[in-house]
Amino acid sequence: MADLDALRTRWSHALHRSRGTDTQDPYPYPYPDPSLYADNLLARWSEPQRRYHTLDHLTAVLDHVDVLEKAADDPDLVRLAAWFHDAVYQPDRSENEERSARLAERALPEAGLSADATTEVARLVRLTVTHAPADDDPNGQVLCDADLAILASPADSYAAYAQAVREEYAFVPPDAFSEGRAAILRQLLDLPRLFHTPYGTREWEGPARRNLTSELTLLTG
Repeated sequence: MADLDALRTRWSHALHRSRGTDTQDPYPYPYPDPSLYADNLLARWSEPQRRYHTLDHLTAVLDHVDVLEKAADDPDLVRLAAWFHDAVYQPDRSENEERSARLAERALPEAGLSADATTEVARLVRLTVTHAPADDDPNGQVLCDADLAILASPADSYAAYAQAVREEYAFVPPDAFSEGRAAILRQLLDLPRLFHTPYGTREWEGPARRNLTSELTLLTG
């Protein structure tokens, strides 16, 4: 169960640091209360159609950003991008990342973030379409690695993740889902690397490939 108060605090601190305000002042003039934005995002992440893209996933991504933060140029902008990266999520729609990025572009200036910082957050959100950051994109590498870290989970956690993904796509017939999921797994396994930060490459690449291969074997028999 996600700790909502802890998440609100994490949001507030990342927003304050990104806009250069004191984290001890809850909403200094002329900025609005950060909790208004946190509560809106928490409500989005709690929507009933979600099974994997939930508050637990948000928390896990933020935790992984904390692990990887030294590899980022601006870890707090990466944290804000983590909050927005699946803020809009409908399993039967293909433009979730774009709509999430546009949400960030609307909300963050209101919350006091500069135009440049807002642009960077939206860029990072859009990058989660491909999870293919450039070699000179440390912020993108940290967000993408944090988002995909679930692939390197212990076998039981990975199985729970795979089941939750299936539940999100319950409207897809079993054969069609297996075919589509297998294609995604093959695409991932064909990538030269899944992770881009030194930590992700060292700690997560091997376990993730083993999990993906095992799931593909189960799907294709």
